[in-house]
Amino acid sequence: YPVNPFVKTVEKYHVGWGSETVIGAAATVLKAVSDGDISRFYVIGGCDGYEGERSYYTDLAAALPSTSVVLTVGCGKFRINHLDMGTIGETGIPRLLDLGQCNDSYSAIQIALALAQALQCGVNDLPLSIVLSWFEQKAVVVLLTLLSLGIRNIRVGPSVPAFLRPSIFKVLQERFNLMAIGADVHHDIANMVAGDKAH
Repeated sequence: YPVNPFVKTVEKYHVGWGSETVIGAAATVLKAVSDGDISRFYVIGGCDGYEGERSYYTDLAAALPSTSVVLTVGCGKFRINHLDMGTIGETGIPRLLDLGQCNDSYSAIQIALALAQALQCGVNDLPLSIVLSWFEQKAVVVLLTLLSLGIRNIRVGPSVPAFLRPSIFKVLQERFNLMAIGADVHHDIANMVAGDKAH
């Protein structure tokens, strides 16, 4: 592939954070939540492309509070996995966890389910926000899978998929509070932190 002019290239990536690894560190993660070292989890992933608007995902990850943990999956991860986001408190666990490619979205789902079970709540009650970058069919399958599980408050971008006609998108907004990404990452972050109450 040609070099993407919108993404900084790096020599090393920290990988290996599949569901087994993260769930294996559950006690440490839960303590970090309890101690306030983790305030919210963000799944940022999906497909990538050459549109300059996709810098939204880089800007979003860079602007998150220092108590955020980012789970990234799919080639959209290349928008953010060059960022140095440090570690979760004193745990040594990176704040940016690379779960793999699109088919590893399963790991993100398993982590969310395990976290919900440990905190005795539903996935939609977790301090969790999902922001998908759409380009082709794999990201569509990820979105449909999340919707089939009843997961709400998902953001998609940089534009709404063409097959989501306005009438269909309206239904998904009403049932799942599905949203397009905004023009201002800080405004979107404020809404995510507030729990994305349906409007």
